Amino acid sequence: MRRSRAVPWLLVSLLVLGSACGTRGESSDERTAATQSSDPEPLPPVSDVSAPRVVVLGDSLTAGLGLSMRDAYPTVLQDKIKDAGLNYTIVNAGVSGDTSAGGLSRLDWALDGDVRVLILALGGNDGLRGLPAAELTRNLSTIIERAQARRISVVLAGMEAPPNHGFDYTAAFHNVYPALAKKYHVPLVPFLLQGVGGITALNQPDGIHPTAEGARMVADNVWTILEPVLEADSRRAGAGGPPGR
Repeated sequence: MRRSRAVPWLLVSLLVLGSACGTRGESSDERTAATQSSDPEPLPPVSDVSAPRVVVLGDSLTAGLGLSMRDAYPTVLQDKIKDAGLNYTIVNAGVSGDTSAGGLSRLDWALDGDVRVLILALGGNDGLRGLPAAELTRNLSTIIERAQARRISVVLAGMEAPPNHGFDYTAAFHNVYPALAKKYHVPLVPFLLQGVGGITALNQPDGIHPTAEGARMVADNVWTILEPVLEADSRRAGAGGPPGR
């Protein structure tokens, strides 16, 4: 009974992540090679190169696999930023198949320019492959530390591991995100796919990647946490204070 309380009810639906966050038709080796490339694909063009940036560092959920760029959740976040009257440009730094190690390897490239906020949305592929939770912790910790050293605010997006690796792994993986949020004093999106994972109507035929409607719900999950971060940064900038944390 004590163990059952330790695992969030969300894990019941997480079998949909059985081939989580990778590209359909790619082998595991191909995805690994893609994330370890020393010459990453160029980022999509930003809407306003003069505006301070919000970088979304993630995998295929962020890249918008199976969707037009218009429907990917980072683009929906850009619309929300505009509607809120805030002056920030979203940079979609999602790479299909990426792990936390892959995100770390391309971090300096992703944080180029006037980046004020980093949305860190990695881990789904780590969980799929059963990579050690300690390795995930190290990689995400390093990303957060490097961003904070540049005075970039970090929003951490939680992910869950599929339960096929066993209870102990699933629980350890789940605990990584709230522990890091507490350690580094960063706001946490408890689960990126909250309200979307496991719901057939909100996912593409692969059962993994959100539809356009699902992506809008993912954007809502992130926006709830991101909006006050951007408002605080905007107030600091308006008062002549330093950007970031």
